[in-house]
Amino acid sequence: MQVAGKLLHEKAAGLSVMKRQAKKVQEEEAAAALCCCEYMNRHGQRSHVAACCCDCEDLDDACDRFLKREPQKPESLSQVAAVVTDRIRVPWLWGGARKVDLSIIPPLVLLPALLHLAAFHFLIGMVVLTALPGLVLWYYYFTHRKKGQTLFFLSLALFSLAYMYYLFITEVFPRGDVGLLQVALVSVGVVLTLLALFHTKRDPGILRPNEESVHSKVAYYSSPTGRNPSLNGGRQDVMMTVANRAVASEQQVEEEMKESNRKNWCQACRAVRPPRAGHCRICGVCVLRLDHHCVWINSCVGQANHRSFLLTLVLFLLTSLYGISLVLQSVCPQQNLLFALLYCPGVYNQYSTALCFTCAWYSSIVTGGLLHLLAIQLINVSYNVTEREARLALREKTARSACWGLVVDTGVYSRGFRGNWSEFMSMGDKVIPPSPTDLV
Repeated sequence: MQVAGKLLHEKAAGLSVMKRQAKKVQEEEAAAALCCCEYMNRHGQRSHVAACCCDCEDLDDACDRFLKREPQKPESLSQVAAVVTDRIRVPWLWGGARKVDLSIIPPLVLLPALLHLAAFHFLIGMVVLTALPGLVLWYYYFTHRKKGQTLFFLSLALFSLAYMYYLFITEVFPRGDVGLLQVALVSVGVVLTLLALFHTKRDPGILRPNEESVHSKVAYYSSPTGRNPSLNGGRQDVMMTVANRAVASEQQVEEEMKESNRKNWCQACRAVRPPRAGHCRICGVCVLRLDHHCVWINSCVGQANHRSFLLTLVLFLLTSLYGISLVLQSVCPQQNLLFALLYCPGVYNQYSTALCFTCAWYSSIVTGGLLHLLAIQLINVSYNVTEREARLALREKTARSACWGLVVDTGVYSRGFRGNWSEFMSMGDKVIPPSPTDLV
């Protein structure tokens, strides 16, 4: 019976793999045959972007119920939202029309509208520039509780950079107070920031274990049957081959993992994590030397991209500070740069200068927030602690903190200031995960 059950289990697993591969091949063939305006909808049917308003039964039913003053179905609104998000597409040359994430749209509309509104009067500007960071923080905590991915913050960051550069070229440069060399420096700073951001988003260092090594040799700690557990420290070395491990049932494997109490095993990724690696619930992957998930780049910051993340912050801050100084020199030439943001008489007499001044204030708020983030990152690197390790240590009260929690020293991996920075600058982008035997 056991042999027959094992054979049926292996056969079912093989069939499921074959079905997934066949489905993948069919999707690839269908995508290759699509024109730039066609796509496969959520039901697996071929559709066209021109038919975005056609055959929407869910929307028709919701409208009929609204007009007839009948109560809506519990799932009607979610179905309408799913249809809308599935049909908003942009034509694409390869693989058919691409889906547009709706979270990228609000920054494209709200940011210019709010900045232009704030330029009408300094009181309106105070209200807008106070409410805007509050709304962003509220949306951050709202999405953070759901542990879901969103492109809102990445869209806001990229569009803020692009829109500030656009206003710098169209509003500040024509005033004649900024030369071509200064424009070139700002342009180079923007380009380098985007290149560093692109490199940061490539790969945070996702853990890709060798499945053969994970499933071939594992040491379990348990008391052998009929043997004195005091001998050999209660250790039982069980060497399992790949074939034997394949024969073992899923339930037996889970029970053995619970009994061995392996803290480095990730149930979601089915992989053994090396030290300092962590699982990101937002991205759904394990990352080597996980620092944190950054919503502004919509990616994790880990071993492979931590240095380029710091480089992106430094380049952006240098470009932003230089651009703010040029704008203030143009709209407030009689004031000292340190006090121009607080007192600039006559800046609201012209709408153009008021808009530039408002954008300088907005850029200063963003720059202040990123300066705080950069300071925390530099302190953590100096103490050789990641943001994830710092939060866990503070929660478990196993770390020494100072300066209102800005400095967190766990004392686990620190090798001195020079040693910590040397390790950070020389750590490899890729490492081979250690053997599971050493981690159990």
